[in-house]
Amino acid sequence: MSDQSNKYAIVFGSLNMDLVATVPRLPLPGETILGDRLLTIPGGKGANQAVALAKLGVPTAIVGRVGADSFGTALCEQLATAGVEITAIASDDSVASGVALIAVDTQGENQIIVIPGANGQVGQPDLDRLISRLPQANFLLLQLEIPLAAVGAAAQAAHQQGVQVVLDPAPVRAPLPLDLYPLVDILTPNAIEASQLAGFPVTDQKSAIAAAQTLCDRGVQTVIVTLGGAGIVWATAAGTIGQLAAYPVTAIDTVAAGDAFNGGLVAALVDGLPLETALRWGMAAGALATTQVGAQASLPDRAAVQTLLDSVR
Repeated sequence: MSDQSNKYAIVFGSLNMDLVATVPRLPLPGETILGDRLLTIPGGKGANQAVALAKLGVPTAIVGRVGADSFGTALCEQLATAGVEITAIASDDSVASGVALIAVDTQGENQIIVIPGANGQVGQPDLDRLISRLPQANFLLLQLEIPLAAVGAAAQAAHQQGVQVVLDPAPVRAPLPLDLYPLVDILTPNAIEASQLAGFPVTDQKSAIAAAQTLCDRGVQTVIVTLGGAGIVWATAAGTIGQLAAYPVTAIDTVAAGDAFNGGLVAALVDGLPLETALRWGMAAGALATTQVGAQASLPDRAAVQTLLDSVR
């Protein structure tokens, strides 16, 4: 059982270099359009969530894998600069670092293609490095940009040691193994992911609550469905349901908004705040991330989140 007096989070997940093209609008299938600019920005859902936590003041380590290339070096340097512990990142000379190709339009909507690279090679050696750190942690954050078998093994190890498991099921892989759900304390799908996992369309708050309850029935303790501008809904295994409206901001780029939400949520839970307060922290962090371009560069610090929360009380 981990020492819950600790305030330490581990992220087990992906590190990617994001190649971001800003465009007037997203292209149709088979269409070529002219973009405005190309940005090279450190990303990957695992790395983004680690930076989100570190910027919110949570001691955070990331366990993952990069290629032995210039992108890998830059990714690790950016994480270290943000205050993330990087000693458990492996450098793999057999494969390139992961890359995400992202198009972002003037409304902040995006299309993303992820090429896993080294992330796809995450396996037992990486799990070993993770397991050795679990006794010092009280939260483990997982996503689905690394092999699903590794995600399941990590969730099992954390569950056995009493570490809270938070799974962001993106990119969604449906169906997930049924034995994974009972290992997850908090599941944070967006509407599309919730639809695919639950097996029916999520189009509004009512259907989102139904999806959350369906996923709780599979063994998850708390399911939070993020609905963008429509806010969030949640359900718990104990039968609690709720919903919160989104914070009003001018969105210019939704990349990493979900990662910011997870970071804000867990940062508040690490501090011992109740679930609904933690959800507001997650929503504020996610909203602020949409007001800036890029992944890690858009993630807010604690002061910015607190200011937004104070402004809407």
